[in-house]
Amino acid sequence: MMPYRRVTALSPDLPTVAMILVSLASLFSASAFATTHEYTLGNGLKLVVKEDHRSPVVISQIWYKAGSTDEVNGRTGVAHVLEHMMFKGTERVPGDEFSRRIAAAGGRENAFTSRDYTAYYQQLHKSRLPLAMELESDRMRNLVLTEEDFGKEIRVVMEERRLRTDDQPRALVHEKMIATSYQSHPYRHPVVGWMNDLENMTFSDAKAWYDTWYAPNNAILVVVGDVNPDQVFVLARKYYGHVEPRAVLQLDERKPQIEPKQLGIKRLIVKAPAQLPYLAMGYHAPALRKPDTDWEPYALEMLAGVLDGNESARLNKSLVREQRIASSAGAGYDSTARGPGMFYLDGTPSEGKTAADLEAALREEVKKLVRDGVTEEELARVKAQVVASHVFQLDSMSFQAMQIGQLESIGLSYRDEQTILKKLQTVTAEQVRDVAKKYLNDDSLTVAVLDPQPLEQKAPAAPPTGLRH
Repeated sequence: MMPYRRVTALSPDLPTVAMILVSLASLFSASAFATTHEYTLGNGLKLVVKEDHRSPVVISQIWYKAGSTDEVNGRTGVAHVLEHMMFKGTERVPGDEFSRRIAAAGGRENAFTSRDYTAYYQQLHKSRLPLAMELESDRMRNLVLTEEDFGKEIRVVMEERRLRTDDQPRALVHEKMIATSYQSHPYRHPVVGWMNDLENMTFSDAKAWYDTWYAPNNAILVVVGDVNPDQVFVLARKYYGHVEPRAVLQLDERKPQIEPKQLGIKRLIVKAPAQLPYLAMGYHAPALRKPDTDWEPYALEMLAGVLDGNESARLNKSLVREQRIASSAGAGYDSTARGPGMFYLDGTPSEGKTAADLEAALREEVKKLVRDGVTEEELARVKAQVVASHVFQLDSMSFQAMQIGQLESIGLSYRDEQTILKKLQTVTAEQVRDVAKKYLNDDSLTVAVLDPQPLEQKAPAAPPTGLRH
Protein backbone atom coordinates (compact mmCIF):
# COMPACT_ATOMS: atom_id res chain seq x y z
CA MET A 1 0.00 0.00 0.00
CA MET A 2 1.15 3.52 -0.62
CA PRO A 3 2.16 5.61 2.40
CA TYR A 4 -0.36 7.93 4.02
CA ARG A 5 -0.49 11.56 3.04
CA ARG A 6 -1.55 13.88 5.82
CA VAL A 7 -4.72 15.81 5.04
CA THR A 8 -6.88 18.24 6.94
CA ALA A 9 -9.01 16.42 9.49
CA LEU A 10 -12.58 15.87 8.36
CA SER A 11 -15.62 16.54 10.48
CA PRO A 12 -16.34 13.81 13.03
CA ASP A 13 -19.91 13.65 11.83
CA LEU A 14 -20.17 9.95 10.89
CA PRO A 15 -22.91 10.19 8.20
CA THR A 16 -20.99 12.98 6.46
CA VAL A 17 -17.75 11.00 6.51
CA ALA A 18 -19.54 7.92 5.21
CA MET A 19 -21.02 9.88 2.31
CA ILE A 20 -17.60 11.24 1.40
CA LEU A 21 -16.13 7.75 1.60
CA VAL A 22 -18.73 6.24 -0.71
CA SER A 23 -18.47 9.13 -3.17
CA LEU A 24 -14.68 8.99 -3.42
CA ALA A 25 -14.61 5.20 -3.59
CA SER A 26 -17.09 5.14 -6.44
CA LEU A 27 -15.05 7.76 -8.29
CA PHE A 28 -11.90 5.65 -7.87
CA SER A 29 -13.58 2.41 -8.91
CA ALA A 30 -15.17 3.94 -11.98
CA SER A 31 -12.01 5.34 -13.51
CA ALA A 32 -8.89 3.77 -12.04
CA PHE A 33 -8.59 0.65 -14.18
CA ALA A 34 -10.98 1.18 -17.08
CA THR A 35 -8.14 2.44 -19.28
CA THR A 36 -5.31 0.10 -18.22
CA HIS A 37 -4.00 -2.46 -20.71
CA GLU A 38 -1.51 -5.30 -20.33
CA TYR A 39 0.72 -6.94 -22.94
CA THR A 40 3.63 -9.40 -22.93
CA LEU A 41 6.36 -9.39 -25.57
CA GLY A 42 7.83 -12.58 -26.94
CA ASN A 43 11.01 -12.11 -24.90
CA GLY A 44 9.05 -11.98 -21.65
CA LEU A 45 8.93 -8.20 -21.13
CA LYS A 46 5.65 -7.21 -19.50
CA LEU A 47 4.06 -3.96 -20.64
CA VAL A 48 1.34 -2.14 -18.71
CA VAL A 49 -0.20 0.94 -20.36
CA LYS A 50 -2.60 3.32 -18.64
CA GLU A 51 -4.35 6.04 -20.61
CA ASP A 52 -4.60 9.53 -19.14
CA HIS A 53 -5.58 12.09 -21.76
CA ARG A 54 -5.72 15.23 -19.62
CA SER A 55 -2.43 16.61 -20.97
CA PRO A 56 -0.06 15.68 -23.84
CA VAL A 57 2.47 14.06 -21.51
CA VAL A 58 3.78 10.52 -21.12
CA ILE A 59 5.63 8.75 -18.30
CA SER A 60 7.79 5.80 -19.30
CA GLN A 61 9.25 3.60 -16.58
CA ILE A 62 11.24 0.37 -16.71
CA TRP A 63 11.24 -1.67 -13.49
CA TYR A 64 13.73 -4.48 -12.86
CA LYS A 65 12.70 -7.07 -10.26
CA ALA A 66 16.02 -6.91 -8.46
CA GLY A 67 16.93 -4.78 -5.47
CA SER A 68 19.11 -4.92 -2.40
CA THR A 69 17.22 -7.95 -1.08
CA ASP A 70 18.77 -9.97 -3.92
CA GLU A 71 22.34 -9.06 -2.94
CA VAL A 72 24.66 -11.45 -1.14
CA ASN A 73 26.68 -10.76 1.97
CA GLY A 74 29.85 -8.81 1.20
CA ARG A 75 28.38 -7.14 -1.87
CA THR A 76 25.68 -4.95 -0.31
CA GLY A 77 24.95 -1.79 -2.27
CA VAL A 78 25.75 -3.27 -5.68
CA ALA A 79 22.18 -2.80 -6.98
CA HIS A 80 22.41 0.91 -6.23
CA VAL A 81 25.92 1.19 -7.66
CA LEU A 82 24.74 -0.39 -10.91
CA GLU A 83 21.89 2.10 -11.05
CA HIS A 84 24.51 4.86 -11.09
CA MET A 85 26.53 3.03 -13.74
CA MET A 86 23.49 2.79 -16.02
CA PHE A 87 23.98 6.47 -16.87
CA LYS A 88 27.53 5.94 -18.19
CA GLY A 89 26.44 5.21 -21.74
CA THR A 90 26.49 2.62 -24.50
CA GLU A 91 28.39 2.45 -27.77
CA ARG A 92 25.46 4.08 -29.60
CA VAL A 93 24.74 6.61 -26.85
CA PRO A 94 28.06 7.26 -25.09
CA GLY A 95 28.79 9.18 -21.89
CA ASP A 96 26.12 11.60 -20.73
CA GLU A 97 24.39 11.59 -24.11
CA PHE A 98 21.34 9.77 -22.67
CA SER A 99 20.55 12.61 -20.27
CA ARG A 100 21.38 15.29 -22.82
CA ARG A 101 18.95 13.86 -25.38
CA ILE A 102 16.13 13.64 -22.84
CA ALA A 103 16.79 17.22 -21.71
CA ALA A 104 16.94 18.46 -25.30
CA ALA A 105 13.51 16.90 -25.87
CA GLY A 106 12.14 18.93 -22.94
CA GLY A 107 11.94 15.91 -20.69
CA ARG A 108 13.34 14.81 -17.37
CA GLU A 109 14.68 11.48 -16.19
CA ASN A 110 16.02 9.74 -13.12
CA ALA A 111 16.22 6.40 -11.33
CA PHE A 112 15.86 4.83 -7.91
CA THR A 113 16.81 1.63 -6.11
CA SER A 114 14.86 -0.01 -3.30
CA ARG A 115 15.02 -3.21 -1.33
CA ASP A 116 12.81 -4.97 -3.88
CA TYR A 117 13.40 -3.37 -7.29
CA THR A 118 15.32 -0.85 -9.38
CA ALA A 119 13.51 1.55 -11.72
CA TYR A 120 14.36 4.13 -14.39
CA TYR A 121 11.95 6.72 -15.75
CA GLN A 122 11.45 9.51 -18.24
CA GLN A 123 8.72 12.15 -18.48
CA LEU A 124 8.29 13.80 -21.88
CA HIS A 125 5.84 15.14 -24.42
CA LYS A 126 3.85 12.20 -25.78
CA SER A 127 5.47 12.56 -29.21
CA ARG A 128 8.87 11.74 -27.70
CA LEU A 129 7.93 8.34 -26.26
CA PRO A 130 9.90 6.60 -29.05
CA LEU A 131 13.02 8.44 -27.89
CA ALA A 132 12.59 7.20 -24.31
CA MET A 133 12.08 3.62 -25.46
CA GLU A 134 15.01 3.76 -27.88
CA LEU A 135 17.40 4.98 -25.20
CA GLU A 136 16.17 2.75 -22.39
CA SER A 137 16.07 -0.43 -24.45
CA ASP A 138 19.61 0.25 -25.67
CA ARG A 139 21.09 0.29 -22.18
CA MET A 140 19.09 -2.76 -21.09
CA ARG A 141 21.76 -4.94 -22.74
CA ASN A 142 24.36 -2.67 -24.32
CA LEU A 143 25.71 -0.77 -21.32
CA VAL A 144 29.45 -0.08 -21.60
CA LEU A 145 31.01 -0.74 -18.20
CA THR A 146 34.60 0.36 -17.61
CA GLU A 147 36.97 0.18 -14.66
CA GLU A 148 37.52 3.94 -14.90
CA ASP A 149 33.83 4.82 -14.68
CA PHE A 150 33.32 2.34 -11.85
CA GLY A 151 36.17 3.90 -9.88
CA LYS A 152 34.60 7.35 -10.18
CA GLU A 153 31.06 6.27 -9.43
CA ILE A 154 31.87 4.13 -6.38
CA ARG A 155 33.41 7.21 -4.77
CA VAL A 156 30.22 9.13 -5.51
CA VAL A 157 28.14 6.40 -3.87
CA MET A 158 30.37 6.32 -0.78
CA GLU A 159 30.01 10.08 -0.43
CA GLU A 160 26.27 9.71 -0.90
CA ARG A 161 26.21 7.26 1.99
CA ARG A 162 28.11 9.70 4.18
CA LEU A 163 25.84 12.58 3.23
CA ARG A 164 22.49 10.80 3.58
CA THR A 165 23.11 8.29 6.37
CA ASP A 166 26.36 8.63 8.31
CA ASP A 167 25.93 12.38 8.78
CA GLN A 168 22.15 12.21 9.39
CA PRO A 169 21.49 11.05 12.99
CA ARG A 170 17.90 9.94 12.47
CA ALA A 171 18.73 8.05 9.29
CA LEU A 172 21.60 6.38 11.14
CA VAL A 173 19.27 5.35 13.99
CA HIS A 174 16.81 3.79 11.56
CA GLU A 175 19.59 1.94 9.73
CA LYS A 176 20.93 0.51 13.00
CA MET A 177 17.45 -0.38 14.22
CA ILE A 178 16.59 -2.26 11.03
CA ALA A 179 19.93 -4.08 11.08
CA THR A 180 19.25 -5.16 14.68
CA SER A 181 15.59 -6.02 14.16
CA TYR A 182 16.20 -8.45 11.30
CA GLN A 183 18.35 -11.39 12.28
CA SER A 184 18.84 -13.04 8.89
CA HIS A 185 16.62 -11.48 6.23
CA PRO A 186 18.52 -9.30 3.72
CA TYR A 187 16.27 -6.37 4.62
CA ARG A 188 18.77 -5.90 7.45
CA HIS A 189 21.22 -4.44 4.92
CA PRO A 190 20.85 -0.81 3.81
CA VAL A 191 20.01 -0.22 0.15
CA VAL A 192 23.03 2.05 -0.21
CA GLY A 193 25.23 -0.73 1.21
CA TRP A 194 27.61 -0.97 4.14
CA MET A 195 30.64 1.27 3.78
CA ASN A 196 33.08 -1.63 4.06
CA ASP A 197 31.35 -3.42 1.18
CA LEU A 198 31.46 -0.25 -0.93
CA GLU A 199 35.14 0.25 -0.18
CA ASN A 200 35.90 -3.29 -1.32
CA MET A 201 33.47 -3.53 -4.22
CA THR A 202 34.98 -4.34 -7.60
CA PHE A 203 34.14 -3.60 -11.20
CA SER A 204 33.34 -7.29 -11.71
CA ASP A 205 30.71 -7.13 -8.93
CA ALA A 206 28.79 -4.44 -10.81
CA LYS A 207 29.14 -6.22 -14.15
CA ALA A 208 27.93 -9.51 -12.67
CA TRP A 209 24.85 -7.77 -11.25
CA TYR A 210 24.05 -6.25 -14.65
CA ASP A 211 24.53 -9.56 -16.45
CA THR A 212 22.42 -11.44 -13.91
CA TRP A 213 19.35 -9.26 -13.53
CA TYR A 214 19.02 -6.80 -16.42
CA ALA A 215 16.91 -8.68 -18.93
CA PRO A 216 13.49 -8.16 -20.54
CA ASN A 217 12.05 -11.22 -18.81
CA ASN A 218 12.92 -9.67 -15.45
CA ALA A 219 11.38 -6.29 -16.20
CA ILE A 220 8.09 -4.41 -16.40
CA LEU A 221 7.62 -1.49 -18.76
CA VAL A 222 5.02 0.96 -17.45
CA VAL A 223 3.65 3.73 -19.69
CA VAL A 224 1.10 6.25 -18.44
CA GLY A 225 -0.19 9.27 -20.32
CA ASP A 226 -1.88 10.62 -23.42
CA VAL A 227 -1.25 7.53 -25.52
CA ASN A 228 -2.93 4.85 -27.59
CA PRO A 229 -2.21 1.48 -25.92
CA ASP A 230 -1.94 -0.51 -29.14
CA GLN A 231 0.48 2.04 -30.58
CA VAL A 232 2.56 1.83 -27.41
CA PHE A 233 2.69 -1.95 -27.79
CA VAL A 234 3.94 -1.55 -31.36
CA LEU A 235 6.67 0.81 -30.14
CA ALA A 236 7.65 -1.53 -27.31
CA ARG A 237 7.89 -4.43 -29.71
CA LYS A 238 10.03 -2.34 -32.07
CA TYR A 239 12.52 -1.14 -29.46
CA TYR A 240 12.48 -3.89 -26.82
CA GLY A 241 11.39 -6.91 -28.84
CA HIS A 242 14.86 -7.70 -30.16
CA VAL A 243 16.49 -7.80 -26.70
CA GLU A 244 17.26 -11.44 -25.93
CA PRO A 245 15.89 -12.91 -22.69
CA ARG A 246 18.27 -14.39 -20.15
CA ALA A 247 18.14 -17.22 -17.63
CA VAL A 248 16.74 -15.20 -14.73
CA LEU A 249 15.08 -16.56 -11.62
CA GLN A 250 11.54 -15.24 -11.44
CA LEU A 251 10.20 -14.06 -8.09
CA ASP A 252 8.41 -17.33 -7.35
CA GLU A 253 11.58 -19.29 -8.20
CA ARG A 254 13.88 -17.48 -5.79
CA LYS A 255 14.68 -19.10 -2.47
CA PRO A 256 12.27 -18.09 0.28
CA GLN A 257 13.94 -16.00 2.98
CA ILE A 258 11.91 -16.31 6.16
CA GLU A 259 12.95 -14.19 9.12
CA PRO A 260 13.26 -16.25 12.33
CA LYS A 261 10.74 -15.32 14.98
CA GLN A 262 12.02 -12.73 17.42
CA LEU A 263 11.93 -14.04 21.00
CA GLY A 264 12.22 -10.87 23.05
CA ILE A 265 12.78 -7.15 23.00
CA LYS A 266 15.99 -5.79 21.47
CA ARG A 267 17.49 -2.46 22.50
CA LEU A 268 20.34 -0.36 21.19
CA ILE A 269 21.79 3.09 21.71
CA VAL A 270 23.27 5.04 18.82
CA LYS A 271 25.75 7.78 19.69
CA ALA A 272 25.99 10.49 17.06
CA PRO A 273 26.43 14.27 16.93
CA ALA A 274 22.96 15.82 17.26
CA GLN A 275 21.04 18.51 19.10
CA LEU A 276 18.19 16.35 20.38
CA PRO A 277 17.57 12.72 21.33
CA TYR A 278 15.38 10.59 19.12
CA LEU A 279 13.45 7.35 19.58
CA ALA A 280 12.59 4.72 16.96
CA MET A 281 10.58 1.56 17.68
CA GLY A 282 9.99 -1.23 15.16
CA TYR A 283 7.59 -4.17 15.49
CA HIS A 284 7.64 -7.17 13.16
CA ALA A 285 4.33 -7.43 11.31
CA PRO A 286 2.98 -9.27 8.25
CA ALA A 287 3.12 -7.79 4.75
CA LEU A 288 0.39 -8.15 2.15
CA ARG A 289 0.56 -11.45 0.29
CA LYS A 290 -3.00 -12.29 -0.80
CA PRO A 291 -4.98 -9.09 -1.38
CA ASP A 292 -8.31 -10.94 -1.67
CA THR A 293 -8.09 -12.89 1.58
CA ASP A 294 -5.61 -11.13 3.88
CA TRP A 295 -7.10 -8.82 6.50
CA GLU A 296 -4.34 -8.07 9.01
CA PRO A 297 -2.28 -5.80 6.71
CA TYR A 298 -5.37 -3.68 6.06
CA ALA A 299 -6.08 -3.42 9.79
CA LEU A 300 -2.46 -2.45 10.44
CA GLU A 301 -2.75 0.24 7.79
CA MET A 302 -5.79 1.62 9.59
CA LEU A 303 -3.96 1.39 12.91
CA ALA A 304 -1.19 3.58 11.52
CA GLY A 305 -3.83 6.06 10.38
CA VAL A 306 -5.55 6.15 13.77
CA LEU A 307 -2.24 6.87 15.48
CA ASP A 308 -0.76 9.22 12.90
CA GLY A 309 -3.08 9.76 9.93
CA ASN A 310 -3.55 13.51 10.38
CA GLU A 311 -2.80 16.42 12.69
CA SER A 312 -5.67 15.41 14.98
CA ALA A 313 -4.61 11.75 15.21
CA ARG A 314 -3.90 10.22 18.60
CA LEU A 315 -0.14 10.57 18.90
CA ASN A 316 0.00 14.20 17.84
CA LYS A 317 -3.08 15.15 19.85
CA SER A 318 -2.08 13.38 23.06
CA LEU A 319 1.71 13.39 23.17
CA VAL A 320 2.52 16.63 21.35
CA ARG A 321 -0.36 19.03 22.04
CA GLU A 322 -1.85 17.85 25.32
CA GLN A 323 0.87 16.17 27.39
CA ARG A 324 3.77 17.92 25.61
CA ILE A 325 6.00 14.90 26.08
CA ALA A 326 7.11 15.01 22.46
CA SER A 327 7.86 17.71 19.93
CA SER A 328 6.93 15.14 17.28
CA ALA A 329 5.54 11.60 17.31
CA GLY A 330 4.47 9.34 14.49
CA ALA A 331 3.57 5.88 13.27
CA GLY A 332 4.06 4.05 9.99
CA TYR A 333 3.70 0.65 8.43
CA ASP A 334 5.39 -1.26 5.60
CA SER A 335 2.77 -3.45 3.94
CA THR A 336 3.65 -3.89 0.27
CA ALA A 337 6.99 -5.66 0.05
CA ARG A 338 8.53 -8.90 -1.13
CA GLY A 339 9.86 -9.51 2.37
CA PRO A 340 8.45 -9.12 5.88
CA GLY A 341 6.64 -6.00 7.01
CA MET A 342 7.28 -3.74 9.96
CA PHE A 343 5.22 -1.32 12.04
CA TYR A 344 7.00 1.79 13.33
CA LEU A 345 6.60 4.29 16.16
CA ASP A 346 9.00 7.18 16.53
CA GLY A 347 9.40 10.65 17.94
CA THR A 348 11.53 13.38 19.46
CA PRO A 349 11.13 14.14 23.19
CA SER A 350 10.20 17.67 24.21
CA GLU A 351 12.75 19.79 26.05
CA GLY A 352 13.18 18.41 29.54
CA LYS A 353 11.85 14.99 28.57
CA THR A 354 13.86 11.88 27.78
CA ALA A 355 13.59 9.12 25.19
CA ALA A 356 12.49 6.84 28.04
CA ASP A 357 9.64 9.24 28.86
CA LEU A 358 8.54 9.20 25.23
CA GLU A 359 8.76 5.42 24.97
CA ALA A 360 6.59 5.06 28.08
CA ALA A 361 4.05 7.48 26.62
CA LEU A 362 3.94 5.65 23.27
CA ARG A 363 3.46 2.37 25.07
CA GLU A 364 0.61 3.87 27.08
CA GLU A 365 -1.13 5.03 23.90
CA VAL A 366 -0.93 1.48 22.53
CA LYS A 367 -2.28 0.05 25.79
CA LYS A 368 -5.12 2.55 25.76
CA LEU A 369 -6.04 1.59 22.21
CA VAL A 370 -5.99 -2.13 23.02
CA ARG A 371 -8.01 -1.55 26.19
CA ASP A 372 -10.61 0.89 24.89
CA GLY A 373 -10.59 0.16 21.17
CA VAL A 374 -11.20 2.58 18.30
CA THR A 375 -14.38 4.58 17.84
CA GLU A 376 -16.46 4.25 14.68
CA GLU A 377 -16.06 7.99 14.05
CA GLU A 378 -12.28 7.69 14.30
CA LEU A 379 -12.13 4.75 11.92
CA ALA A 380 -14.51 6.33 9.42
CA ARG A 381 -12.37 9.47 9.37
CA VAL A 382 -9.20 7.48 8.67
CA LYS A 383 -10.91 5.49 5.91
CA ALA A 384 -12.06 8.68 4.24
CA GLN A 385 -8.54 10.08 4.41
CA VAL A 386 -7.05 6.96 2.86
CA VAL A 387 -9.53 6.91 -0.01
CA ALA A 388 -9.18 10.66 -0.56
CA SER A 389 -5.40 10.35 -0.64
CA HIS A 390 -5.56 7.63 -3.30
CA VAL A 391 -8.01 9.59 -5.44
CA PHE A 392 -6.10 12.87 -5.16
CA GLN A 393 -2.81 11.17 -6.01
CA LEU A 394 -4.34 9.84 -9.21
CA ASP A 395 -4.03 13.40 -10.51
CA SER A 396 -0.33 12.64 -10.90
CA MET A 397 0.69 10.51 -13.87
CA SER A 398 3.95 9.74 -12.10
CA PHE A 399 2.07 8.40 -9.08
CA GLN A 400 -0.13 6.24 -11.30
CA ALA A 401 2.95 4.73 -12.93
CA MET A 402 4.68 4.25 -9.57
CA GLN A 403 1.60 2.51 -8.21
CA ILE A 404 1.56 0.05 -11.11
CA GLY A 405 5.29 -0.57 -11.12
CA GLN A 406 5.61 -1.14 -7.40
CA LEU A 407 2.82 -3.70 -7.22
CA GLU A 408 3.99 -5.56 -10.32
CA SER A 409 7.61 -5.63 -9.13
CA ILE A 410 6.88 -7.30 -5.79
CA GLY A 411 4.76 -10.09 -7.23
CA LEU A 412 1.31 -8.52 -6.96
CA SER A 413 -0.73 -7.01 -9.81
CA TYR A 414 -1.80 -3.50 -10.70
CA ARG A 415 -5.34 -4.88 -10.54
CA ASP A 416 -4.87 -5.48 -6.82
CA GLU A 417 -4.96 -1.75 -6.10
CA GLN A 418 -8.73 -1.69 -6.48
CA THR A 419 -9.03 -4.72 -4.20
CA ILE A 420 -6.74 -3.07 -1.65
CA LEU A 421 -8.87 0.06 -1.56
CA LYS A 422 -12.09 -1.92 -1.15
CA LYS A 423 -10.62 -4.11 1.58
CA LEU A 424 -9.38 -1.08 3.50
CA GLN A 425 -12.96 0.16 3.62
CA THR A 426 -14.15 -3.09 5.22
CA VAL A 427 -11.76 -2.97 8.20
CA THR A 428 -13.59 -2.97 11.53
CA ALA A 429 -12.70 -1.24 14.77
CA GLU A 430 -12.33 -4.64 16.42
CA GLN A 431 -9.80 -5.73 13.78
CA VAL A 432 -7.72 -2.61 14.44
CA ARG A 433 -7.64 -3.42 18.14
CA ASP A 434 -6.85 -7.08 17.40
CA VAL A 435 -3.75 -6.33 15.32
CA ALA A 436 -2.51 -3.78 17.85
CA LYS A 437 -2.79 -6.40 20.59
CA LYS A 438 -1.21 -9.14 18.48
CA TYR A 439 1.72 -7.33 16.90
CA LEU A 440 2.60 -4.32 19.08
CA ASN A 441 4.19 -6.42 21.81
CA ASP A 442 7.67 -6.66 23.27
CA ASP A 443 8.53 -10.05 21.79
CA SER A 444 8.65 -8.51 18.31
CA LEU A 445 9.99 -5.07 19.29
CA THR A 446 13.32 -3.36 18.62
CA VAL A 447 13.97 -0.01 20.32
CA ALA A 448 16.70 2.36 19.14
CA VAL A 449 17.61 5.56 20.96
CA LEU A 450 19.77 8.38 19.66
CA ASP A 451 22.17 9.56 22.36
CA PRO A 452 23.12 13.04 21.09
CA GLN A 453 26.80 13.86 21.18
CA PRO A 454 28.31 17.37 20.95
CA LEU A 455 28.09 18.89 17.51
CA GLU A 456 31.37 19.61 15.80
CA GLN A 457 31.79 23.03 14.26
CA LYS A 458 32.86 22.39 10.71
CA ALA A 459 32.08 23.68 7.27
CA PRO A 460 29.37 21.67 5.49
CA ALA A 461 30.71 19.25 2.91
CA ALA A 462 29.86 19.91 -0.72
CA PRO A 463 27.27 17.42 -2.00
CA PRO A 464 28.77 14.69 -4.20
CA THR A 465 28.37 15.13 -7.92
CA GLY A 466 26.38 12.56 -9.81
CA LEU A 467 23.55 12.06 -7.29
CA ARG A 468 20.46 11.15 -9.26
CA HIS A 469 17.77 10.80 -6.62
